[in-house]
Amino acid sequence: MFGIPYVFTQSRILKARLDYLRDQFQIRENDFLTFDAMRHAAQCVGRALRGKTDYGIMIFADKRFSRADKRSKLPRWIQEHLKDSFCNLSTEEAVQICKRWLRQMAQPFTREDQLGVSLLTLQQLQSQEQQDKIEKQVIQK
Repeated sequence: MFGIPYVFTQSRILKARLDYLRDQFQIRENDFLTFDAMRHAAQCVGRALRGKTDYGIMIFADKRFSRADKRSKLPRWIQEHLKDSFCNLSTEEAVQICKRWLRQMAQPFTREDQLGVSLLTLQQLQSQEQQDKIEKQVIQK
């Protein structure tokens, strides 16, 4: 992702929306624009992952993504992997980290290795189903 995808701010529709958010909910223009841009960025990079077994490299090639006000508006699943040690890297450092990670991801793994990590065991699944039934009964009462 090169740059932060801010929307065109001179749009009459956007200006009306910003006025409404400010007047009704006290949401500052900059806060909404940053949130919206981070939502667009997350949608863009998230397209690399379509399922639980997919993996990909997401590169946020803009120093502004390392700022707390930007990172805090990214989804939690991205924030958890956007470590400080991965910010402000040179191109060479980023390439080395990517190579190492891709080599690691290319290693074969078995279904048993994933049980309890990214796949539920039969016991975990049954426990979750039981918990869902209990919650449904409580809601119906």
